[in-house]
Amino acid sequence: MTGVLAALAAQHRTLQSLRVRLDHLEEQVAHSQVHTNLANQQRLHWELLSKAIDSPELAEVLDIFEAPASQQKRRQYLFANALYTNLVFYYRIGNISLEEFFGFIRGLLQNPVVREYWYATQGQRATLPDGSDEADLGRMVDELLRQLEEMDGDEWWVVGDPPAG
Repeated sequence: MTGVLAALAAQHRTLQSLRVRLDHLEEQVAHSQVHTNLANQQRLHWELLSKAIDSPELAEVLDIFEAPASQQKRRQYLFANALYTNLVFYYRIGNISLEEFFGFIRGLLQNPVVREYWYATQGQRATLPDGSDEADLGRMVDELLRQLEEMDGDEWWVVGDPPAG
């Protein structure tokens, strides 16, 4: 009887261990699927933007900026959107940290067209749900841009405090 109880206890521990490993594996598969879905969405986003950048007629569909934009400016804004969205994607899948995202954005904001794009799309960002990655990152970029515009001197690469994350 003692042997049977010992065997059942060992079998129970083995099953528990297998259940924990299976749960962990299922979490990894789900996480992987999220990354796959994000990658597919990013690819589709780029394909759509590429078509709009290449075609003035299609670019007009995406002209939802605060002020009317010329054909050239619209193409520049769409490319700025592609750059920004790519950084958001890299951050969301874990390829870059929040601090690295901040540094890349700080560099991008040195370009006047990117700054114009950011202002031209502020109404769109205002519609993002609070607490979403996009809304949080947008507010962080808004604050960084404000600090960059108020800075004295030429050392833009030290402006702002990179977020801990």
